[in-house]
Amino acid sequence: MEFAPFFYLELKEHILDVPYTLAKRRIRVLLPKDYEAHPDKHYPVVYMHDGQNVFHSKEAFSKHSWKTIHAVKRNPDLPSMIIVGIDNGEELRTLEYLPWSIKDAYDPQLTGEGGRGAEFSEFVMTIVKNFVDQHYRTMSDAAHTAIIGSSFGATISTYLGAAYKDQVGRLGIFSLTNWAVAQDFDRYIQRISLPKDQRIYIECGTEEGDEVDEMIIGPYTEQAYITDAIKYSQQVIQAGVAPENVSLNIFHGDEHSEAYWSKHLPDCLRFITQGWPL
Repeated sequence: MEFAPFFYLELKEHILDVPYTLAKRRIRVLLPKDYEAHPDKHYPVVYMHDGQNVFHSKEAFSKHSWKTIHAVKRNPDLPSMIIVGIDNGEELRTLEYLPWSIKDAYDPQLTGEGGRGAEFSEFVMTIVKNFVDQHYRTMSDAAHTAIIGSSFGATISTYLGAAYKDQVGRLGIFSLTNWAVAQDFDRYIQRISLPKDQRIYIECGTEEGDEVDEMIIGPYTEQAYITDAIKYSQQVIQAGVAPENVSLNIFHGDEHSEAYWSKHLPDCLRFITQGWPL
């Protein structure tokens, strides 16, 4: 059995106001081990969606977290970074993580779901990011700001990377579901340009998909995930990202859960943090 090196990483919790719902939202901030020892040092920041699933398996939706703390401890080659887990809105998750509403769902009762991703993105960038930058020693520029998400969390991450390209320079895209809003996203990304130095890690498995996915797009969900990953990699390159800054990975046998995403988190971090100070 492999054990993580023993050292303590401080995890701080904050409750922020969500302007468009008048509700509260928890974020948690994982500090690097040398944060207190180097009071003059500033750190890059990685923001992760579905914050309930980021740190501890006991509260994760699938009872398996991203094992983020273990990833940091077991991979000492990774740069020191601050990692922020932003909780999802539970019953609001689809509404907030899809920038556009679903059109013509296979099951008509899902048509119209989603559509407030722009408001959620504004919350992330103007409330969450500003709070973190004000209360922690961050490197706040785009080159040192990353966002990671999976499933619908990946979809909102692709939107954030485009809509806030001047503030977000690194993306980790796991099991992308842009097929849920393909028409709108395709039109959107065709109209914009992206910085050539934006770095994007993209991955999916060959055994993705579940009953809910089939309610949106019908059968053959496994192929939909693969097609989406490939298409998105082509879209960002066409929009201006240098090909060497895009890492596309399709893993045979991987399914749609944190148990698989957590296996590849270190490689994602390794790719998107290239150039970050140790």
